[in-house]
Amino acid sequence: MRKIRKKGMLLFAALIFISLGWGTQTAMANSSSGTEESHENNVSIYIAGDSTASYYGKDRAPRTGWAQVLDPMFDKKIVVQNQATSGRSSKSFIDEGRLDNILAEIEKKDYLFIQFGHNDSKSNDPARYTEPFSTYKSYLKQYIDGAREKGTIPVLLTPVERRRFTEDGQAMRSHGEYPEAMKQLGEEEQVPVIDMSERSIDLYNQLGPEGSKDLFMWFAEGEHPNYPEGVSDNTHFQENGAKQIAELVAEEIHRLKIPLLHSHLSK
Repeated sequence: MRKIRKKGMLLFAALIFISLGWGTQTAMANSSSGTEESHENNVSIYIAGDSTASYYGKDRAPRTGWAQVLDPMFDKKIVVQNQATSGRSSKSFIDEGRLDNILAEIEKKDYLFIQFGHNDSKSNDPARYTEPFSTYKSYLKQYIDGAREKGTIPVLLTPVERRRFTEDGQAMRSHGEYPEAMKQLGEEEQVPVIDMSERSIDLYNQLGPEGSKDLFMWFAEGEHPNYPEGVSDNTHFQENGAKQIAELVAEEIHRLKIPLLHSHLSK
């Protein structure tokens, strides 16, 4: 009887061990599945643009591109893939294969944000120059077509303005016909357009000629260790300016109710 009872107890313990082990494996499997599902459900925003949006390391700090600080504008479901590169125009970005690199990675449900204009106007540089209502639009359309072929959603952003003021303290537009050409293309192709030219110039007017310096790379001699001789740059943002521009982008995403994105804004 004792031997039978002992065997029964051993069998019962074995069943409990198997049951616990199976439960642990099931929990781990469910946890793994949940992680994969969460990853698969992420939406990426790929940024194609120039130096006003691109990433900068510590050696260039506090110079910061607005896309470099766009991630915190969203919850964890949105991931920013910043492919913007200094010095590029809508033409040179394509000619160097950078759009192809994005299209090789981008997936359905993702977004392609497209902002060019600063370097497209450089008529003395044939590698970058485009004409607003002809070649500029035709190059931008390649981004739109490429995104749509991959089942992703293109969004156009007019170029952020440089810091320029009239004698009476009014912010000046610095991109000629390029913003209007982009907006025209947006209407023709039924693509959302975030008008950062307009939003940025409104911001500069609010801050005025002196206050707006705090957005840009303006430092006196000896004020910052990375720029010991000082710098007066009216094109590139310091971190404060990049964050304010990123906030304007987020506000426009909310205002335009861009699908999948506006509902994941963190603010």
